[in-house]
Amino acid sequence: MTSPPKQEPPKQEPPKQEPPKQEAPKQDPGPTAVLIGPPGAGKSTVGPLLAARLGRPFRDTDADVEAAAGQPVSDIFIERGEQAFRDLERAAAATALREHEGVLALGSGAVLDPAVQQLLDGLPVVYLAAGFGTIARRIGLDRPGVLVPGNPRGRLRAMLEERRPLYERLAVLTVGADDGDPDELAAEITAKLASR
Repeated sequence: MTSPPKQEPPKQEPPKQEPPKQEAPKQDPGPTAVLIGPPGAGKSTVGPLLAARLGRPFRDTDADVEAAAGQPVSDIFIERGEQAFRDLERAAAATALREHEGVLALGSGAVLDPAVQQLLDGLPVVYLAAGFGTIARRIGLDRPGVLVPGNPRGRLRAMLEERRPLYERLAVLTVGADDGDPDELAAEITAKLASR
C-alpha cells in the first residue's frame, strides 16, 4: 500500500514590514509673524490684513492689556502709571509669544523688556518702520491746538530714536510703513515672508 504523498505545510511568508511613516515636519509653535514698531506705524491696521492673507488668526497685545486691565491703555497710563502699564504689557507679550500661532501685533514698548527680546529670538519679526512725521500725523501730534504739558513731540522724537536700533536688531524683515495702502503693505510682507 502506498502512503499518500506528504503534504508540506504551506510556506508562511514573513510579515511585510511597512516602511516607517514620514510625518510632515511640525511647525514650531509660535506666531506666524510678529509685527513690531512705534505707535502709529500701522501694526493694528496691517496685522489683520496680513493675517487674512496668511489664513491665520490676528492678535494685538495692546488689546490683551486692555482686556486684562478693564480699561484703555491711555487710562492705564494716567490712573496707574507707566510702570503698571509696562508690567501688563510684558505679561501680555510673553503670553502671546508663547501661545499665539497667527499674526501678532506687539505693543510698541514691549521690545524694551529683555525677556520679551529673548522670546522674539528666532521668530519671524517684521519691523514696520515709519518716520517721525508719519507717526506724529497718525497719533495726532501734527495739529496745533490744545497745549499738552511738557513736550510731547520732543518725547516722541526721543522715543523713536531710542527704539529704532532695537526694532532693527530684532527684526528679520523691515518694511517701510510711511506710505502705501495697508493692504499693499500686507501683500508686501506676505511675499517677503514667503521668500525667506
